[in-house]
Amino acid sequence: MGSTPNAPQPVPVDPEAKTKEAQPIDHHKEAPGGGVDPKLEGYFQAMVKLDASDLHIKCNSTVHVRVGAVLRAVKEPPLESNVIEQMAFSLMTEEQQAYFHKYGSIDLAHELPESDRYRINIFRQRGEISLSIRRVTRNIPDFASLNLPPEIAGIVEADQGLILLAGPTGSGKSTTIASMIEHINTNRRCHIITIEDPIEYLYEDKKALISQREIGIDVPNFPTALRAMLREDPDIVLIGEMRDYETFEAAIQASETGHLVFGTIHASSAPQTISRVLELFPTESRDLILQSLAFSLRAIICQKLLPSVKEGVSRVPAVEILQMNPTVRNLLENGRDNELGDVIRSHEDQGMCSFTRSLYELIEKDMIDPKVAYTVAPNPEDLKMMIKGISQSQRGLVGRR
Repeated sequence: MGSTPNAPQPVPVDPEAKTKEAQPIDHHKEAPGGGVDPKLEGYFQAMVKLDASDLHIKCNSTVHVRVGAVLRAVKEPPLESNVIEQMAFSLMTEEQQAYFHKYGSIDLAHELPESDRYRINIFRQRGEISLSIRRVTRNIPDFASLNLPPEIAGIVEADQGLILLAGPTGSGKSTTIASMIEHINTNRRCHIITIEDPIEYLYEDKKALISQREIGIDVPNFPTALRAMLREDPDIVLIGEMRDYETFEAAIQASETGHLVFGTIHASSAPQTISRVLELFPTESRDLILQSLAFSLRAIICQKLLPSVKEGVSRVPAVEILQMNPTVRNLLENGRDNELGDVIRSHEDQGMCSFTRSLYELIEKDMIDPKVAYTVAPNPEDLKMMIKGISQSQRGLVGRR
């Protein structure tokens, strides 16, 4: 953040002031000392060389990096408290330091010149400072290189509506949604606005014009960005994370007024995604939200990242896909969202996919270990029956020859 003297620096946002009017932001504040700590910069560069996804720095503990799905210790002595504090504060302006001292954690981003971007969380644990750093590569992978199902390409062809990408933390949601935005960027002439906290992938305009707004740098908070969004002539909107009812309500309104809206949410399945959305709203508003979803929802994509056994592939996504059709619309209108799982399983020949089917296909492609698949399967017996049914069919064909 402080490596370029006149680079824009984030201004901390008071989370208790979400609805306050926008305040002027100084985009030219320098980090103390005029640059990032050299040792920390060295860790950033090492992550690129190792192709590491994450870096963890903790007081009096060995530094760890995550390569693939495995957390590995760096071969060097543990870091002392004063060394880590110097690293952390070299990333922050004085205002950010004050924010950190008040709240105990802060989110930042850092970018290496002509290289990758880093999403950084600085936090206190047991009275000491720690850093968790996620590396986001500059290159945006396509659907094939991410081993995503081909149905994804059809989903992003929608002209309007709401597309939700769900999954737990670390499930690759940000990368998948970046791949979807980049697919549109390559193939469609339109204006895309992203609202992110912080910006993760940097897009270069191709057929599309892309405007990226970062919370704390370009706009003080999500409500302010969302209020301004419809005056900025977007065709497509990406909202980095659906955190509260205000954000989701704005997303629904945008999708109902002819825009294609992408958003992420923490959930482990399509039915749970609907439940999580409803939990954001007061009880008396939930029936109305279900009606709005029945009109505006286009698809829910849930994914889990699993370790791969295929050479050259570290992790691969298992993906559940729900697409809007008359049956789904009817269930939402009647508050029967708990039955969506059955709809997915019965419409797998119509662009939908259950986690069980996805796991089976990954096993068939020799992408994952069956033992891993059984561990994460919603119903291991269903997966066993699917594999057993196919193998019995194959044996029967051999016997008739």
